[in-house]
Amino acid sequence: MGMKQIENYFRSVQNKGARLFVPYIVAGDGGLDVLHERIKLLEESGVAAIELGIPFSDPVADGPTIQQASERALQNGTTLRNVLEVLRAHKAERNVPIILMTYVNPIYAYGIETFAHDCATAGVSGLIIPDVPMEEESLLADAFAMNELAFIRLAALTSPEERLRDIAAKTEGFLYAVSVTGTTGERHTYEERVYSYLQTLKTYSDVPVLAGFGISHPEQAKTFGNYCDGVIVGSKIVDLFHAGKDADVTKFVKESIF
Repeated sequence: MGMKQIENYFRSVQNKGARLFVPYIVAGDGGLDVLHERIKLLEESGVAAIELGIPFSDPVADGPTIQQASERALQNGTTLRNVLEVLRAHKAERNVPIILMTYVNPIYAYGIETFAHDCATAGVSGLIIPDVPMEEESLLADAFAMNELAFIRLAALTSPEERLRDIAAKTEGFLYAVSVTGTTGERHTYEERVYSYLQTLKTYSDVPVLAGFGISHPEQAKTFGNYCDGVIVGSKIVDLFHAGKDADVTKFVKESIF
């Protein structure tokens, strides 16, 4: 499925007149037994895909909210292997694409080929690996391609134009446009140049461009949606689930996409 599933599902969401909205949640935060019901709630809310973070002891790209969620998940005994087992067990019950966000160390520890194969059998559609630069990604890229997994690349505000063109040309499924300099977490203001940066990426990319990092209000999601194809929202969704405010998660998604 991989890239095709992301492409097709994104198209079906856009055909309903909705913006693309990808929530990020940490697998195992709240326990692995709630993972499937959270995925179903998000799918029913109208999300375009779900980015599922694998808890890791040194999450360099993440701010305090996601670091704390990662710690809670690790304390619950969450591992990459048992996350994939839960996804595989419920594969037939979901339609929304699942995108794993993990760091490279857990993949090497798992075994690259085995990991890619197990992702495919669990119904994972794509992967985001924030600590692998383009120059070092070939081993992963080959294994992902063999298993039809989209390798979603991240573009940074600080990257030179030529590099952004290369990243946009190589990304699969969608292009993840990091809209701040720094780590994840709620923000109330953005650098003015972020909007022209998103519009530039749109001209470079043949796949949808989604803005992520720091988006914490539906109004921000709508604003960003005017300059790219949609948004990725993490810390706010993680906070709402942790507080037991499932109804507010649904409300946030619906207000962001229409």
